[in-house]
This record gives sequence, structure tokens and C-alpha cells, in this order.
Amino acid sequence: MLKSHTLVPDVAFREILYELRPVKDPAGKPVPGLHNAWIILDNPQQLNSYTTGAVKEVILAFRQASMDRSVVCVVFTAVGDQAFCTGGNTKEYAEYYAGNPQEYKQYMRLFNDMMDVIMRCDKPVVNRVNGMRIAGGQEIGMACDFTIAADTARFGQAGPKHGSAPDGGSTDFLPLYVGFSHAMESGVLCEMWSAHKALHLGLINQIVPVLKADGRWIPNPMVIIDRYADEFGNIVFGDFKTGKARDAAKAVVAKATTDLSQLDDAVEALCTKILMLMPDCVSKTVNSLRKHKQWHWDNTSVTNREWLGLNMMTEAKAGFRAFNEGPKGRREVDFIKLRQMLAEGHPWDDELIRAISPQYAAE
Repeated sequence: MLKSHTLVPDVAFREILYELRPVKDPAGKPVPGLHNAWIILDNPQQLNSYTTGAVKEVILAFRQASMDRSVVCVVFTAVGDQAFCTGGNTKEYAEYYAGNPQEYKQYMRLFNDMMDVIMRCDKPVVNRVNGMRIAGGQEIGMACDFTIAADTARFGQAGPKHGSAPDGGSTDFLPLYVGFSHAMESGVLCEMWSAHKALHLGLINQIVPVLKADGRWIPNPMVIIDRYADEFGNIVFGDFKTGKARDAAKAVVAKATTDLSQLDDAVEALCTKILMLMPDCVSKTVNSLRKHKQWHWDNTSVTNREWLGLNMMTEAKAGFRAFNEGPKGRREVDFIKLRQMLAEGHPWDDELIRAISPQYAAE
């Protein structure tokens, strides 16, 4: 009898979905006895942000898929068409972890374990990006081995806008994927990238259309797809449209329908390519390539966890509460007021937080 190497047998997943789907042969027929494991974030009401409970389940799910002899690939994705993942659950951050550094440090241990289990999975991991991949969502996505995205997806960071630093993987991985300058653009400035630009920069492997108008597939009208030179001679690729062009594109999107079948087909096709390779050679090659990400991650993740915990007493405490409690359209702190008060030597206390937070502005 075969031994089980699963840590928690028969685990009941409540906050995510875990599905074994038949892998398909080159003719498109299901292969008996072989599967792809689909690990699916299931919190579409909050843009598939992960709670503490969901992080625990993702860890167990990846461990289970890794040890399943029948699994060829792992597909990491989410419910719906709005977001793959927008990072940690900001409501939970604001209401429990803000001002609670020792608890957030414990949470970050779980997050680090989630990153580790993705990058140490015994099966190749495909990130199926069905919408926004932002903040911590970007980080868990970059921990994967392949990325196939809807052409409506957006990619980026949000930490410096909301009181954190993208030290859950992005400061380690972004320079490896896109180079130093583009990593600065994303990590520091929090500039959002279209799927087209992400593909152009080498962040992802493939994009597919997911919008239909009058029964025909159409490319995402919200982005500029062709390369062109702006008035300063800079090459622009896949940037989002602005002004009247953006308004016109929104009107097209409003009439279009979303169909993720081509995204699913592209993911299945990639998994079929992996099926038709020597499994141990695939595993060795994947792990040899992963080590470039792992080297950076292993050298920084523990100390970053320490800082991220302490940061919950200052900027994160203010930023996450502003995002969670601020009025619509005003969910960021008053950055200028913050800098002015710090320049005057004001301590980080409740008075400072009230002075810069939008939820207290009417008082």
C-alpha cells in the first residue's frame, strides 16, 4: 500500500476551492488517472483578497497538490472576472492587525509559508489571471512558474499608497522579471500596468482576449495595444487610454460580455505541453530556475516580516484604516499633511493619525 505524504488528510476547504480536473492529451481528450489541481481563491466580493483563514488553506492546498501522484500541474486562480487577487484583506488588516504588530508578525509568518509552498511545489504552477493582480496578489502570482492572463487584467503594487512596502516578494522578484527601472516604477510609484505592458516587459507569458461584442472576440479596448512614440519620443506599449478615448472604450466594455473560455483553453494547452514531457526532468528544471527567485526571497523574507509587523504601529495603521473607513474616492491619507507634521517632529500617535485620515476630516 502506498504511503500518504499529505500533512492534513481530508482537509475541508471553506475559504478557497480545491478541484482536481482531468488533464487533457494533445487531442483534447481527458487522460484517465491524471489531473491538474485547481486552487481557487473564493472571495469575489472583496476582489479575492486573502484572509488569514484563506492563507492557511492555500498552504494546505499546495501541499496536497504537491504530494498527489496524479497531479501534473497546479493552476492557481480565483472566482469571477474582476480579480485574481488584490492582496491581503484590508478589512481584516484595518480592524484586527492595525496597531497590533505582534499579531501581524504572526500573520506574515503564514504569508511567508504560503510563498514558500508555492515556490517549493513539486508540480509546475500556472497562475491563471482572471482580473486584477495587485499588491500581495502580484506577489503570490510572481511566485508561480507561468502566468497566463486575460487581456483585461491589471498588474501592480499599492503598498506605498496605503502604508506598506511590497516586501512580501515584489521587492525580491520584480527586478528579476522586469529589470530595476521598471521595478522602481511599479514598486515605488504604484503605477498600474495593463496585461499588454506586463507581457511586453516579460512579467507574464501569455494574454488572451476575454471580451465579446456582437458575438466576436475583441481586444481590450481600454488599452493602447500598438507601440508608438509619445511627444517626448518614449516608446509606449499597452498603456491605459485616457480622456475621450477612455470614455469611448468604457462604452464598448459596457456593451461587451465576458467569456473566460479562451483563458481556460490556454491554461489547459500549457498543462498539456507539460504532460508531454519527462516529469522528473520538468521538476528538476523548474526547481533550478526557481532558485533565482528563492535566493532573493530567502535572504530577505524573515527580516522583512519583522519590519512589516512593526510598521503596523505607524504608516500601516493609518493607511489601512483610511482605506477601510474613508469615504468613497478619499481612501488615502493626506500625504502632504503627514510629511508636514513629521517635518515638525510630531510623533506617530493618535493625534497625527486623526489629522491625516480622511474618515476624520469632517470632524
